[in-house]
Amino acid sequence: MIAAFFDNITAMIVLTGVLVALAAALPGTFLVLRGSAMLTDAISHAIVLGIVLVWLATGALSGPVQLAGAALAGLATVALSELLARTRLVRMDAAIGLVFPALFALGVLLINLYARDVHLDEHTVLLGEIGFVWLDTRQVAGAEVPVAVLALGAVLALNAAFVALFWKELKLAVFDPALAAALGFAPALVIGGLLALTSVTAVAAFDAVGAILFIAFVIVPAATASLLTRRLGRMLALAMAVGVASVFSGHALAVLWDVSIGGMMAAMTGAFFVVAMVLAPEQGILAQALLRRSHVADRDCLALVVHLAHHADAPARMGSDATMMADLRWDDPRARRAVLRGMDRGMLTRDDGRLALTDKGHATAKALIKR
Repeated sequence: MIAAFFDNITAMIVLTGVLVALAAALPGTFLVLRGSAMLTDAISHAIVLGIVLVWLATGALSGPVQLAGAALAGLATVALSELLARTRLVRMDAAIGLVFPALFALGVLLINLYARDVHLDEHTVLLGEIGFVWLDTRQVAGAEVPVAVLALGAVLALNAAFVALFWKELKLAVFDPALAAALGFAPALVIGGLLALTSVTAVAAFDAVGAILFIAFVIVPAATASLLTRRLGRMLALAMAVGVASVFSGHALAVLWDVSIGGMMAAMTGAFFVVAMVLAPEQGILAQALLRRSHVADRDCLALVVHLAHHADAPARMGSDATMMADLRWDDPRARRAVLRGMDRGMLTRDDGRLALTDKGHATAKALIKR
């Protein structure tokens, strides 16, 4: 049964995508909250330099040494960007834009100079191909398991252990680094560890999905979850769920339309983000539009209350809908919304077809006029 599962090409492609999505969401959630999401892009490009330097020094094309070298290259990118930003000559976003292209270009030049005949293709590193993960396998307990599954499974376990062990420290380092430092939690060290794990995760994802799809899994599901909740634990769970849903839906649509599997998975992360951006209960476009409409109705209601209070000495005019709309220059739908809001708030009532202020309405008008 187990061997049959690992022999299933579709299952291995989807499993690899799920592992990448879960492993990427763990550091990605904290990076998005910290406002450092684009460091992922910098790390994913700059570690090409780490890969080629490790190969030049040791001849290793994979394994723990490559992971360590790539992680160090990613950390070097972050450190150089922060050092450049601290000079105050450029802002942090510009510093990142200056550092990582330089390191990536250096890595590409070294590949062209010294590794033309070696499988260190920067295009493969960046793009990857999740549809071919089943070709490179290792025998485990009698089953042929894709190397990508083994590597990403190990990285997922490592990321989960780090987040679980340093949950409190990560929260403080992200939301209040000054308090974290005052409490002795070393926020710089905690964030450094998080970025190191991001580098390791990127390297593990290279052969499977490439850096570009990895960046999509790190940033977009976490950004989507941030629109749906303000609680960190729930946000992390939602980011992982969105990533997994993007894998399954992306694979299904890629097969249906005969397009790139990795590209469709990345596109689906964007599709889920758009849905959340429109329909999120508090921060979504629709919710914000309804909130603005509600604020307008509240202001109109208060304006109507004050208007009626000003004309309290003119009973013949007071409360006439036609007169009210003429005085306030409102159309009928706007006037109706204001009246309904005032009646819902207990500030207005109708008496013989005319509007009148309740005791609460008089008190509200008096307070507004006095203010």
